[in-house]
Amino acid sequence: MTDLELQQREAVIAEARRWLKTPYEHRQHLLGVGVDCAWLLIEVYHSVGLLPWIDPGAYAQDWHLHRSKELYLSWLEEYGHQVESPQPGDVAIWQFGRTYSHGAVVVDEHRVIHSFLAIGVEVADMREERLASRPVRYYTLDSFGGSDGGRWR
Repeated sequence: MTDLELQQREAVIAEARRWLKTPYEHRQHLLGVGVDCAWLLIEVYHSVGLLPWIDPGAYAQDWHLHRSKELYLSWLEEYGHQVESPQPGDVAIWQFGRTYSHGAVVVDEHRVIHSFLAIGVEVADMREERLASRPVRYYTLDSFGGSDGGRWR
């Protein structure tokens, strides 16, 4: 891992930590006021310059229960690729319902920062029942380590 990539990953985690204790609010993305898990990832990675501004459009809070289309995975695959062993700053995504529909920022081998329904943005242990009992995938952004890190700000 290059020094630049290490700095970018540290910046991702620092930005995610700024969102801690923000309440969960579906389709919202205002620091300290409300954010869901999709918007948390968009705001964090865009703020550190690793993603362009993305508008995921309208989506129902329970879309993952009634649809089979992998919306979240398609977003991730546009800007990154799946990895077996996540590094700090990568994305973890769990299957809830029919699809992979709950994302988080990886902090270390056991912890993530995510926005969870009725809890808000928190540091969570991936070994907890609510996460450990579900299929999970990990993604890393293709923009990590790029010399143009920050181009999306």
